[in-house]
Amino acid sequence: MQFLLNQQLITVSHLDPNMTVLNYLREEKQRCGTKEGCASGDCGACTVVVASLEEDELKYQTVNSCLTLVSALHGKQLITVEDLQEGQQLHPVQQAMVDNHASQCGFCTPGFVMSLFALMKHKGPGGHTETEQALAGNLCRCTGYRPILQAASDIMRQGTGQDQFLRQQALTKKQLNAIQTPEIQVLQQEARVCYLPQNVTQLAGLCQQHPDAVLVAGGTDLSLAITQSHQRFPVLVALSHVPELKQCYRQGERLVIGAAASLTTVATFLEQHIPATKALFSRFASLQIRNQGTVGGNLANASPIGDCAPVLLAMDAQLILQCGEQQRQLPLEEFFTGYRQTRLQPGEFIHSVIIPSVTLSQKISLHKVSKRMDDDISAVFAAMTISADPQGRVEFVRIAYGGMAATPCRARHCEAALSGQVITVALIEQACAALSEDFQPLSDFRASAGYRRNVAANLLRRWYFRYSDPSDLTEISDYVS
Repeated sequence: MQFLLNQQLITVSHLDPNMTVLNYLREEKQRCGTKEGCASGDCGACTVVVASLEEDELKYQTVNSCLTLVSALHGKQLITVEDLQEGQQLHPVQQAMVDNHASQCGFCTPGFVMSLFALMKHKGPGGHTETEQALAGNLCRCTGYRPILQAASDIMRQGTGQDQFLRQQALTKKQLNAIQTPEIQVLQQEARVCYLPQNVTQLAGLCQQHPDAVLVAGGTDLSLAITQSHQRFPVLVALSHVPELKQCYRQGERLVIGAAASLTTVATFLEQHIPATKALFSRFASLQIRNQGTVGGNLANASPIGDCAPVLLAMDAQLILQCGEQQRQLPLEEFFTGYRQTRLQPGEFIHSVIIPSVTLSQKISLHKVSKRMDDDISAVFAAMTISADPQGRVEFVRIAYGGMAATPCRARHCEAALSGQVITVALIEQACAALSEDFQPLSDFRASAGYRRNVAANLLRRWYFRYSDPSDLTEISDYVS
């Protein structure tokens, strides 16, 4: 595999495929500016920027190097904090941090600098909200946020600006185009190997040849097994270079989402068709995670607290699963079989996600309850698609919860209580009582079982009190406990 480290072409063949970009930089390249704070994607101290070619334009995105495996760098440019300074001249982002005295102990500073660098490279309109989103995944333990935000404000006023990356843009594009290849790439060290297929046919073949291989898309969840549990996977198959799995498009009245499309890509796509999802994705982990994580990965790991599953369950989503050349369609509600268990068969992978009715899905109401607003995991997530006739009689209802059971799942008894009935306060109370038949939640460090039961019912009551204004039903309801 090949990639650019700033402007240096790197060719790698013999390297442990379980190695993260953070460890590669610090151990193999002695680039110690990038720091390890948590090794779990929570603090942003390890933030780096990856530039990729999309429609002959360079797209700069932040990622957590502690969770990104080296295989994800193939065909891209990796930029670290050491690359910003040009000779004795600080990069404008670094200078803004200095001018605003925005560094205290300095441990988090490289991560903030790289997040601000990517923010500066963003060509869209900037503002305070965009700045907060860009920095939501970076933690300053010295609580020095005010001067950091001031530095960000200065940078946004400057715009994209002139720097060495802009001047070398043509050369970078030429180099990246030169290392694109249609062949399967292999990264191997001793008995550990990672295959990098370049199309879905190659992927399907590798999955059949290695049915026990671990598939890695963004790796934002899988890499935790490496960094936290010290596991090592003997055979990996990377999905990040398969273009067919990254496509998102509308097909008639349904939406098709590629399983390996990043959450950032999916957020932009869905916002155009289902506006309620915009606020959801702004609270989905951090920008670094969204740039790397995928919808397919969020579903395949079968976490009971993954935010994608309840939303898609309430939309009656279907999965396209592929094994070899054969594809099958499976309702998402039948996909999860137990805690972190699914119906994926050996050699099979998620090809895409289908949202069947765009018009109906626009009625969805989404609620995320967590201990903090940004970069946090749900204690309870509720997604409700409810439509009624002019008399208030429920015609269609899908209610799904995350954090309430071993898997994300629909509230079947609650739905049955509502279906075909005229919406009243008494009916809503019956539906709330029916939730106790659907879920027996557990207590953990995020929330007690009683708290989860009360929140789940209160979110349904909240939906009712907003029901009188239909315009509210197209907007996300955002709550933090």
